[in-house]
Amino acid sequence: MLALYTNLSVRLRSDEKGATAVEYGIMVALIAVVIIVAVSLLGGSLTDMFKSVNCGITTPATPKWSGTACTA
Repeated sequence: MLALYTNLSVRLRSDEKGATAVEYGIMVALIAVVIIVAVSLLGGSLTDMFKSVNCGITTPATPKWSGTACTA
């Protein structure tokens, strides 16, 4: 009976696959939330920055961005 109990306790202690999967799932969910919040907070300012950079680049072969008029 003692051998059965010892065998069972060793097997239960070494089986951590389910707990690890849950921990990874929580970690991935938190990373996704951080990415969504960062994109929603920085989206407008990044768009304005890219528009100003695009308007600052002047090459004859490529037309300026057609979304807004650049003040050149």
